[in-house]
Amino acid sequence: MGSKAKEQAKEVKEYVKKRYGELAKGCQSCSPSCECGTSTVDVGLKIGYSEEDLKSVPEAANMGLGCGNPVVLANLKEGETVLDLGSGGGIDVFLAAKGVGQKGKVIGIDMAEEMVERARFTAKKYGYKNVEFRVGEMENLPLMDSSVDVVISNCVINLAPDKDRVFREAHRVLKHGGRIMISDLVTKGELPENVKKSFEAWAACIAGAMEKTSYLETIQKSGFENVRIVSESTYDIDISDELKSKITSVKVKAYKA
Repeated sequence: MGSKAKEQAKEVKEYVKKRYGELAKGCQSCSPSCECGTSTVDVGLKIGYSEEDLKSVPEAANMGLGCGNPVVLANLKEGETVLDLGSGGGIDVFLAAKGVGQKGKVIGIDMAEEMVERARFTAKKYGYKNVEFRVGEMENLPLMDSSVDVVISNCVINLAPDKDRVFREAHRVLKHGGRIMISDLVTKGELPENVKKSFEAWAACIAGAMEKTSYLETIQKSGFENVRIVSESTYDIDISDELKSKITSVKVKAYKA
């Protein structure tokens, strides 16, 4: 990255961090992926959570964010350690906590302190003993090498300007034989330049979305094997007609050999 690109990446990150910090403190249903006033339950059902999923976690954990349900496809096992990149209000952490049981552990990482504070409050209020929330960046994970069994993420990696580093970090903290299950947005072809340069489009998980083939290649170059799309669908939540044909929600699974 050149100096100009680094400065732009820094500005994007600061804007996104501030935006999600505001969401954590403000209107629960006002998110980049849905309009204020839209039911977070309706959004959750639309992107892949079941009614049972949504009823099994604290209401405050569901903020109407995301573009899929990575937990349902992660095949979690009792006793595993799971890392959630960009854990937000904690919905996927709390769902994963059920899957790994009391012998397992789920760690949520988010760069917005307000999100972490919100999730910690929820975990304490509802008595979750096998979860932990930490402030940190996906590009510099505050975890030891080879320390987790599974990495999950829900529509967050597209927010990172340096996705190569994110996937290298995910690979670093995974144990050998570990796996990732990522829900994210990708594109079909190039996005318009005005969208790429829009901070609001970055915060809405659109401007940072990569072309699908390049996204999969980035994961593979980071050291992962058996990289494959488990499922994909058109993403049309609160985006313009111009972009609906270009944005796709994918669920990607890969392994650390």
